Amino acid sequence: MKRLFPIAIMAILLTVSCKDSTEKVVEMASETANDMHKTTAVDSVSVIPIEHASLILAYKDVVIYVDPVGGAEAFVDQEKPDYILITDIHGDHLDVNTLQGMTLDSTILVVPQAVKDKLPKLNVNEIVVMHNGDTKDFKNYSIEAIPMYNLRPESLKFHEKGRGNGYVLSLGEQRIYISGDTEDIPEMRQLKNIDIAFVCMNLPYTMTVESAASAVLDFKPKKVYPYHFRGTDGMSDVKQFKALVNKENSDIEVVQIEWYK
Repeated sequence: MKRLFPIAIMAILLTVSCKDSTEKVVEMASETANDMHKTTAVDSVSVIPIEHASLILAYKDVVIYVDPVGGAEAFVDQEKPDYILITDIHGDHLDVNTLQGMTLDSTILVVPQAVKDKLPKLNVNEIVVMHNGDTKDFKNYSIEAIPMYNLRPESLKFHEKGRGNGYVLSLGEQRIYISGDTEDIPEMRQLKNIDIAFVCMNLPYTMTVESAASAVLDFKPKKVYPYHFRGTDGMSDVKQFKALVNKENSDIEVVQIEWYK
């Protein structure tokens, strides 16, 4: 497996392979009061938070960047990506300068059409455009493009239906949901058999903590990572999110790791 080195030095990642389907998580991190400074490995899927909506997933020899922003220097200690998934056109998801600073000659970009329309010429292996509802099989995994959009009338201007993509990835036996910028839409609530979910919750752009918890209780992922929770008035209360979820369903593991340095 490729070696991955998290940027946050307080977290040390140990990736393990399971002998059976029993879920194992290996985490080593310095103790913190709110238990949020951790990088995790689930079975053989490694999760490395970068910041806000940017993260890295690694499965065996496959390295996937999601919404890489913040400059290429934010990824200098990480393995080169085999795939990059971009969810939307906003600057916390699409950062052309970051992409231009990376070596991407063997990388496949997976993007919605609105993102493709904003990309300059890049030296990449391939750019794959996916629309809501599309499913595509790649060499190492499969991916489904899930709608992401706003529901509240006052927020419809931020994310219109059909422009951006959430994604469901199938990596080995794991199904991983990345919400992108969305509210608690029916397409999220109807998801099935999700092992790991990354769910946003920040106002005014996406949804409330309460709405995020309600949706999670409907589609019941095994693990959920609150991410993308910085709004105009500061950070959303991810502790409250955990409490709301686990009050109704203690089987859903809410994993809190450090997204903001």
